[in-house]
Amino acid sequence: MNEKLALLFSFVESGGIFAPVIFILFHILRQFLFIPVAVVCMAGGILFGSLLGTIYSLIGLFLLSCLFYFCIHKMPRTYKKLLQIKQKWFGHHAKLTVGQIAILKMVPFFHYHLLNLCLMERKPNFRDYAKSTFFSNIPLAFFYTVFGEFITRFTPSMVVMILLSMSVLFYLLREKVVTMTWREFFRSES
Repeated sequence: MNEKLALLFSFVESGGIFAPVIFILFHILRQFLFIPVAVVCMAGGILFGSLLGTIYSLIGLFLLSCLFYFCIHKMPRTYKKLLQIKQKWFGHHAKLTVGQIAILKMVPFFHYHLLNLCLMERKPNFRDYAKSTFFSNIPLAFFYTVFGEFITRFTPSMVVMILLSMSVLFYLLREKVVTMTWREFFRSES
């Protein structure tokens, strides 16, 4: 992965005025290179500084999420696989709130597109989805861009504290009511 990031740095540094465009496009291409979102956001902070890095990461993540919205239904096997993973991790009736999705996007080992799928189920209309995905990407882009340089210096106890605080926030931002039909409640497991 280091050579992929070195390639990103060299492209962006030699890109001149097109460096932000190259970086934004890299956000879209990073999924095919198996580079985590957090790493690209950290690179944005190093290359462009906190403010511009956050803005460019937000634009890249927003475009990626919009592309996901329009393409996922054209890939039924991938859609079905993501639904199976969602049901395995969160259960059949789980409906995550936008706040919970924003927190889970900050956890590096969660699948970014799985969370976009959860957001799509919550907000099926594109306009609502676009607004929600933009707001759910703000903490991710801001946190990893601004604090990206310092995350590697965190002690294990600080990492545990951050993950525990995210867990508490995740619990507090949950949906308090679950509605299910009579048949779903008494559905036989087959």
